[in-house]
Amino acid sequence: MKYLDLSFADPAANLACDEALLELFETERPDDGILRVWEPTTYFVVLGHSNRLRAEVNQAACAENKIPVLRRISGGGAVMQGPGCVNYSLILEIHAHGLRNIRDAFRYVLQRHSQFIDALMGAKTSIEGISDLVVAGRKFSGNAQYRKSRFVLVHGTFLLRFDLSLIDRHLNIPAKQPDYRLNRPHLEFLINLKLDSGRVRESLRAGWSAAEELFPVPFTRIEALVKERYAREEWSGKF
Repeated sequence: MKYLDLSFADPAANLACDEALLELFETERPDDGILRVWEPTTYFVVLGHSNRLRAEVNQAACAENKIPVLRRISGGGAVMQGPGCVNYSLILEIHAHGLRNIRDAFRYVLQRHSQFIDALMGAKTSIEGISDLVVAGRKFSGNAQYRKSRFVLVHGTFLLRFDLSLIDRHLNIPAKQPDYRLNRPHLEFLINLKLDSGRVRESLRAGWSAAEELFPVPFTRIEALVKERYAREEWSGKF
């Protein structure tokens, strides 16, 4: 599997990178997939593809604190990104890994992630809902996916040392939530793992046997997607 450790200062470029990589693997049909890891340096909100802006986001708080709101191509709920979380993006060949549907893909990825987090923490984690990783009943990793005909993008975040009060301030309680949440507010539902980001990144790379660095990186396509989609208010606010 290929490996890419690449973070952009521009939030839109971080989202565009995942789509550009998925396009690369889908169209050029390489033999294996890729693991990308990245860490944001600024705070921003990311909507799932079909999320409604007004329902998911405290727009007044975001405007007051100059927190940009973007939209990704994958499903799932709104998240807040920023320092203190590590993100991963996996692009996997559907047939080779037996990822016949959305549930199969999440289970395949999250079981592996649960195992390495267990080893790092010395505590038992579990998969809850369809796409959450949880410790002691509280969520530390949310995940989403976007499927093409041959490859699937599964991506998500690990809360390590994030200021959870910012999530409480800028995101509404989602109308659609997994049963185990029990309508808990963000500060009672989310948890930081308090792990070193370097150890998490190393465990991700080892767990997926991502040895070979990706080259070249499709920077031209990333820039085009930023201009065409991710930096445009029409895209972010379309629902």
